[in-house]
Amino acid sequence: MDLVPALQEPLKKVLGPATAKVMAEHLGLHTVGDLLHHYPRRYEERGQLTHLADLPMDEHVTVVAQVADARLHTFASAKAPRGKGQRLEVTITDGSGRLQLVFFGNGVHKPHKELLPGTRAMFAGKVSVFNRRLQLAHPAYELLRGDPEGDETVESWAGALIPLYPATAKLESWKLAKAIQTVLPSAQEAVDPLPEALREGRGLVSLPEALLKIHRPHTKADIEDARARLKWDEAFVLQVALARRRHAETQLPAIPRKPKPDGLLTAFDDRLPFTLTDGQQKVSREIFDDLATDHPMHRLLQGEVGSGKTMVALRAMLAVVDAGGQAVMLAPTEVLAQQHHRSVVEMMGELAQGGMLGGAEHATKVVLLTGSMGAAARRHALLDLATGEAGIVIGTHALIEDKVQFHDLGLVVVDEQHRFGVEQRDALRGKGKQPPHLLVMTATPIPRTVAMTVFGDLETSVLDQLPAGRSPIASHVVPAADKPHFLARAWERVREEVSNGHQAYVVCPRIGDEEDGPKKKSKQPGPSEGDADKRPSLAVLDVAEQLAKGPLQGLKVEILHGRMQPDDKDAVMRRFAAGETDVLVATTVIEVGVNVPNATAMVIMDADRFGVSQLHQLRGRVGRGSAPGLCLLVTEMPEASAARQRLNAVAGTLDGFELSRIDLEQRREGDVLGQAQSGARTSLRVLAVIEDEEIIAEAREEAAAVVAADPELTSLPGLRTALDALLDEEREQYLEKG
Repeated sequence: MDLVPALQEPLKKVLGPATAKVMAEHLGLHTVGDLLHHYPRRYEERGQLTHLADLPMDEHVTVVAQVADARLHTFASAKAPRGKGQRLEVTITDGSGRLQLVFFGNGVHKPHKELLPGTRAMFAGKVSVFNRRLQLAHPAYELLRGDPEGDETVESWAGALIPLYPATAKLESWKLAKAIQTVLPSAQEAVDPLPEALREGRGLVSLPEALLKIHRPHTKADIEDARARLKWDEAFVLQVALARRRHAETQLPAIPRKPKPDGLLTAFDDRLPFTLTDGQQKVSREIFDDLATDHPMHRLLQGEVGSGKTMVALRAMLAVVDAGGQAVMLAPTEVLAQQHHRSVVEMMGELAQGGMLGGAEHATKVVLLTGSMGAAARRHALLDLATGEAGIVIGTHALIEDKVQFHDLGLVVVDEQHRFGVEQRDALRGKGKQPPHLLVMTATPIPRTVAMTVFGDLETSVLDQLPAGRSPIASHVVPAADKPHFLARAWERVREEVSNGHQAYVVCPRIGDEEDGPKKKSKQPGPSEGDADKRPSLAVLDVAEQLAKGPLQGLKVEILHGRMQPDDKDAVMRRFAAGETDVLVATTVIEVGVNVPNATAMVIMDADRFGVSQLHQLRGRVGRGSAPGLCLLVTEMPEASAARQRLNAVAGTLDGFELSRIDLEQRREGDVLGQAQSGARTSLRVLAVIEDEEIIAEAREEAAAVVAADPELTSLPGLRTALDALLDEEREQYLEKG
């Protein structure tokens, strides 16, 4: 990652072409610098010297002893049927006791030559018992050459911390360690990316020292020093990249959009049958302040399912229309775009009938644009966009296509960020005469540090209180294998909800048509534990049929999944929303944005096969009206399994931020960060986004200060070089994806 010719030296020159090829292909390491930044995963301790008389069982020990005798035996085995198998037995003694060493197969040749009676050596390995005698199988050993300093080497060799590296079958950890020892002297030439004042102020070791200590530590304190320093590097360089992006955005021109005092926004607010929550008002103020500036807003709006994000976004869109611009809302699916369109038109009433009879004085047109629209409707919509007749446009990424032209695009609202890449965001932004303002909404609660790392180029607003009238959701785990009568009771509860005039969802992990058979099961999220995971996960088509014929007989049951035609999906959703369907059996297509206030119960089958955040998203679909919600998590996993603990965590709290932390701790954070669609996150080697919250927050502040004082980083060449290396990696990812 850093710097200077010595570190940019290609590995094939230093280590030879064969080793370099394996490192490049299997570990993505190409230069001396890359190899120095390939840090140990953990360290093995050889253990203090032990007397043979008191060897502990099953532990790694290091002993110094003399070879008493050595014998080579041949034997027949499955691998060597003609008596060609070889076993070397060596007996060693240290005066206090004796110990047998065994070596097999090809491993016998070297020790047979070297471990001659009378030879003194150090041996390290795990103690086991064979034929009631203690032994070490295939121990590592180092011969002691009888030099006067022998005792000192004994002590240092025994107490050494052996680095274990992320390795591959083609390249064992000890070969990597050897290669790193070869290039370690070059670490002295690493140019430090941290400003000196920052490094000294925080008591961090220099980069060359950190590299030496992480690869060749003498004590555990060395490892701590090195890791503390290298974490700062990663956090700081990444935060500088994000701070520079934010700084560059503030240099772009944008048209300030201030709502008219008695315009569309005021008319809309006057129509509202309820008051906005304090949270909605606070976040709206932050957004309106941003919209009034002459550089583009870049804001991330995080809010739990049902916290009223759409209302906040709509008011921002109305403010922009008031100021003479157009606003676009981008949804990840057609179903969701249609639903947003319907709810916006409903909320606005006659204010959405611009240019029509019966439209209000300040009214504008609200247009839907999706890929599956007929040619005539599409032409009409495109015309409304180009003339400016349509103040508000709602659609899918069909909006990004070249032929879509806007009259004066002022605001882009992106729903569910993780489904849109940075490139798509930029393509839509390019449609404004000047860069439009940008508001990104997500219902996936993101811990603060992840937001800082992943969406670090956006300012963040959080809606954390539910609007009045939203009801609490009770969640329970239903252990179907241990207590089958609990599952029977779950279906009775669904019938009770329906008989009270409400509706229910049943969610399954799989669709169940032939393309989606058991062979795809390995794709299921969640850990595999025990037999419950060996069967294919439950499927919508099977479960719907069983319920309709069995426990929910007589109720109106329909299905919904992603492979249905868009029109069919929409028709099913419409019937469910209108209350014509009692129970909807669906895949996770309902996870995002389906709003049916009358649905009060949800049963999630094979709940252990969904991620924590996903379960939380799904659960947010019930309890959206005045009646309390109920969510039942059905699983066959045993009580003690990790999967059950995960489900207990979901049942135990409705706090999405708490759950997203649990989710991150249980999954590799790469999965979570991977959604950020950018190479910078792949460069995190020692920084852990959840544990190192403080470092990330502090690095963000330091980075902002450095960039404000010196946006081009002219006074910090080391930082510039590190940044270029990081962004190269990022650009590479970007191109590969394109």
